Formats: sequence, structure tokens, C-alpha cells
Amino acid sequence: MVINMIASKLQQIFADYSEVLYGYTDISYSPFAKEYQSALVFAVPYEPQLAFDDYTEQGFEDSIRNARRELEEILRKLEGALTEEAIKYDIPPVAQRNEEELEAVFSFKYVAVNAGLGWIGRNDVLVTERYGPRVRLSAVLIDAPFVYGSKMTESRCPEGCTKCVDICPHKALTGRAWDIHSLRSELIDYHLCNRKRSDYIERHGRKNACGLCMVVCPYGMEGLSAPQKAAEEEAE
Repeated sequence: MVINMIASKLQQIFADYSEVLYGYTDISYSPFAKEYQSALVFAVPYEPQLAFDDYTEQGFEDSIRNARRELEEILRKLEGALTEEAIKYDIPPVAQRNEEELEAVFSFKYVAVNAGLGWIGRNDVLVTERYGPRVRLSAVLIDAPFVYGSKMTESRCPEGCTKCVDICPHKALTGRAWDIHSLRSELIDYHLCNRKRSDYIERHGRKNACGLCMVVCPYGMEGLSAPQKAAEEEAE
């Protein structure tokens, strides 16, 4: 009964954010499984949803900041609901451990794949049917069971689509299609990507947002479905 109540409370929170994608998954694969049974993962769409034609680096950075503010607001409400029901939880940090490994304590991308929110694109970021890769992720570890989503194990990117690979200014993407067994290093030279983005820090005080591989993705674009849009553009 308590579990049904907390699931209902969390659902009510997301009812106020109809544009946000969310789901649950078990985390038996994770070291955190010793303390928590499940993860709630959610994806806040960038606002505005920039396409390649209206992309600027600052505009994309602003979209990320807008999504972060909404994400933090949702997290506060989730914390309140879980605390009220005395459910043990934890919010993993988004920050990477260090600049050498470039790995977070808990992978939001991987848990989103396990919850069925999307798959990993050739650009090594989560791609959703609704928004493409233009989302910001967060997760909450919860010591309670839920109804879990269906894990995605293969890419749904159109076979011939390499838009994200072609537009990368540093040629950091390998072009390999992802599956559940893929290693990050097989998709992207993440050290190269990070180094080039970090060159921005000295002048601007932050890393370059560099969202080119995201805004060019046909998934999430209004109008035609993504595979159809990509196919028609290839035929032109």
C-alpha cells in the first residue's frame, strides 16, 4: 500500500510537467543496488528546442540552463514526496569524478536506456523519440520497487543517418551504431571532445556547450517523423 501511494504521489508530480519524460528501472547492475531497489529517471526537454538553422552556442547553453532550472524544481518536489513517506532515496551527482576518467558516479544515460526512455545515438547521447537528444537527464535512487520500463538494447537511428557524425567540428565521433554492449570509447573519442570543449573555459568561464550533434538530429523535429524526414532529405 505504501509503495502504491508513493508511486501515485510521484505520478502526480509529473502530471504537472506533461512535457517531461520519466520512467523506472531496477538497478541490479549497479553497486548502488546494495542500498536501493530502483531508479527513477527523467528527461527534461531543452527549451527552446533548437534546430540546426537557429543554432548558436549561447542559445544552446541558454536552453540547457532553462532545462536545468526545471529539473532542479522537479527534484525538490520529488525529495519532498519521498521524505514525507519516509522512503530512503539518494540523488546521484551529475558531475564527473574527474577530468581523466570523465565518468559520473551513476550514469544517467545508461539508466534511461534501462528504463526505456531512449537509446544511445551515434553522438553518444540519449536519443528519445519525442525530443531526439535535446533533453537533460536526472535520476533518483529509491529503496522501493516500481513497475519498470522495457530496456532498449539497440539503436533506432536510421541505418544511413550520419548527420551527427558529419557535423562534429573535431571529428570525435566514430559513426558506429550503438547497442547495449557498446563501450563509450567505441562511439566517441571523449577525451578529444572534452579537450576541445574545455578550450572555451579560459575566455568564457565554462566549457563550450557544443550542441551541434544534437540540434542536427532529425528525431524530435516537428512535422514528419524522424526516419521519414531523414529518408526524404537523403533522397533530395
